Amino acid sequence: MITTAFQSAPSNLPATDNPLLRMLLSRPFPAVMGILNVTPDSFSDGGSFLAPRHAIAQAQRMISEGADIIDIGAESTRPYGSTKITAEEELQRLRPILAEVVALGTPVSIDSMKAAVVDWALNAGAIIANDVWGLHRDPEMATVVAAHGAPVVVMHNRDSADAGIDIMQDIQTFFARSLDIAKAAGIARHQIILDPGIGFGKTQEQSMTVLARLDELRVFDLPLLVGASRKRFIDTITPSQPQQRLGGSIAAHLLAAQRGARIIRAHDVAETVQALRVTAAIEEKR
Repeated sequence: MITTAFQSAPSNLPATDNPLLRMLLSRPFPAVMGILNVTPDSFSDGGSFLAPRHAIAQAQRMISEGADIIDIGAESTRPYGSTKITAEEELQRLRPILAEVVALGTPVSIDSMKAAVVDWALNAGAIIANDVWGLHRDPEMATVVAAHGAPVVVMHNRDSADAGIDIMQDIQTFFARSLDIAKAAGIARHQIILDPGIGFGKTQEQSMTVLARLDELRVFDLPLLVGASRKRFIDTITPSQPQQRLGGSIAAHLLAAQRGARIIRAHDVAETVQALRVTAAIEEKR
């Protein structure tokens, strides 16, 4: 049962000209990050936006629906069945669209595990780095992020799921190491956003546990991002294909917002924005 209003932004975020952090400080409800996959093999929309004109149109659509951030990924990061590509192949997918999406005026995030791709994208106008390996995988990632002074999404990940571990302890240990890497590279702590990585290196039960206990990660006093959109754990509760998981996605995201998430990463922007705003408006009447 939802019994509390959305959690406020972490206390240590300073006044800033950075549009993302300013948004986190000022919003009564979480920001929405719209997912734009320019890939042939992403788990729920692979191939839909591979053509540049389709990708740009989708970015425009999500912005019109209320997206606060557009997160562009050119390599599928789904845990199973994706095809690994080179940095150059990733850039070939990004070059035709990034400048045009940036020109739409909404903050752009680059979803890549490769420092070379992140470096190029930040130079081309993206303002946020989104690393699904939390600064652990590419040894140059933290250096690149620090050089740009960019906010970075640090996501928890594992090479494989292990049902026998305490997943919340594993996430906290992983994040502590990420923060050490960031500090050593010169990344300001207030530029870091934490993502527990729903569906990445976790069993379906563990993904649900993370959502249920998300508020435990507020111990870091940093913004939390949650992306439960269309994830497989929903299928284990109510059997469904990815495109049929809207209701489950919204339920998970509302619970995440109640437990402290400040950014919700979603495929279905209009419905997610509506759900968050209606919930916030009703809670204000308590």
